[in-house]
Amino acid sequence: MTRTLPPTGDGPLDWAARHMPLLADTFEEVGSAFAGLTIGITLHVEPKTAVLCQWLLASGARVVITGNLGTTVPATADALRALGATMLGGREDTDAERERHLDAIVAQRCDLFLDNGGGLVARLAAGAPRGPGFRGATEETTTGGLRIRALATPPDFPVVVINDSRLKLLVENEFGVGQSIVQGFMNATNLMIPGLRAGVVGYGPCGRGTADALRLLGASTTVADLDPFRRLDALMRGHRVADVAEIVSTCDAVFLATGARDVVGPELFERLRDGLVVVGVGHEGREIDVAALRDAAVETVRLSPPGGDPTARVLHRFADGREVVVLHDSHMINLTAALGNPIQAMDLGLALQARSLASIATGGTTTPGAQAVPESIDRVLAEGLVRLLS
Repeated sequence: MTRTLPPTGDGPLDWAARHMPLLADTFEEVGSAFAGLTIGITLHVEPKTAVLCQWLLASGARVVITGNLGTTVPATADALRALGATMLGGREDTDAERERHLDAIVAQRCDLFLDNGGGLVARLAAGAPRGPGFRGATEETTTGGLRIRALATPPDFPVVVINDSRLKLLVENEFGVGQSIVQGFMNATNLMIPGLRAGVVGYGPCGRGTADALRLLGASTTVADLDPFRRLDALMRGHRVADVAEIVSTCDAVFLATGARDVVGPELFERLRDGLVVVGVGHEGREIDVAALRDAAVETVRLSPPGGDPTARVLHRFADGREVVVLHDSHMINLTAALGNPIQAMDLGLALQARSLASIATGGTTTPGAQAVPESIDRVLAEGLVRLLS
């Protein structure tokens, strides 16, 4: 019988754990690889990632973790502390505070690192001191994978990029992100999807899933992407294709899903349509230059619900009367206004993380540098997911 986790008393965490069988099976098989190790983690701190941490702790690991900007769930952070994890920071952390938390994690001389954005790996590759048991790292995101591959000094240790998994791109990024982004937009705005003129900038798996989910719910969807093959894919799925300037000047809402920075910068501000709502999909929440937008506006008005995140809905009014609303400073709307990716999608993604970390810990993955999830791991989890869904 597969091991189960004891209840924590935190309802959302315990609910997530009940619906994560792939992760439970993973720790039944490879959990012993983590006994006695210190694991440094940066991830969006919410109930599903807390389940991963609970499994690691139950397997005898020490966990040091910090969240990403603007997405930490305070109750989950408290639950992790109660479980025995070293939890650094919270939802209100600034850029500078988060950088200090990453420094603090590296200073723990961890045996394994689970990165999210490339900040931990970049420090290690640049020469930050390592502990005697250091073995390697995983990286959760495409954004982090690109950053790591662009480092002047490549990592001399293995870094498994989880978003390079074919399985994750299909199940979590396309179907999971698509559903949760639309859910977050609806929660944040209380606006209808049918009839919405929605623009999606970036048509990788996350953008594709978002555009498809919007269209299935009745939105009129337009897609922008630099890659002609992706544009062709969008057209053949029934979306319009245009450039970013046309999208921001004609759509009711724009979903930014490139994972890059400053995709919508000051040169496009004069094109922003009156009433446009800007929604973050990408990892960093920096695809629109919010600070420059604030400077360009003659007035900024908070339309956020009382008692919640003050950045939930912020209206920027220009001298010519146009008004543009940015939701949650363009941080990932599925985490800031919903409950993150669906539990089953995160069950898969975190099982990929755990199996990849275990492979590094036990010497199964030793090749230096950024690399995809081993095909054998993808395959065993694909088979497991087929059994669950059949």
